[in-house]
Amino acid sequence: MFDTKIAIVLREDLAPWQALNVTAFLAAGIAAQHPEIIGEPYIDGAGNRFSSLSVQPVIVLAADAEAIRSIHRRALERGIVTSAYIEEMFATGHDAANREVFSRFAPEDAKVVGIGLRAERKIVDKVAKGARMHP
Repeated sequence: MFDTKIAIVLREDLAPWQALNVTAFLAAGIAAQHPEIIGEPYIDGAGNRFSSLSVQPVIVLAADAEAIRSIHRRALERGIVTSAYIEEMFATGHDAANREVFSRFAPEDAKVVGIGLRAERKIVDKVAKGARMHP
């Protein structure tokens, strides 16, 4: 149905609260980069209005630290703009601090714990190779 695929890849050793937090941040980043994936607001049978959701499914994958480094590298090599979350961001408390700590690390030094991407289906499959469905 879709020519593109949205995937979020999480490092497999995250605590549940970390995995959920990172997923939320990365999904928001993808939506900000691709506003066309956001549908119309939802309205229930009583007329209550709810927020819009993504029109496209999102798959959540898991990978070990080495595989996520490879996925990060492959995304950069292909010029895919991704959403990324590094381990050091868990110790910050707000967006400016997140961006500041993120800026300290080059791709080869970053301890990426999550990466979100949207691209053509085949490209996402190639980039995310080594990841598996999150349990």
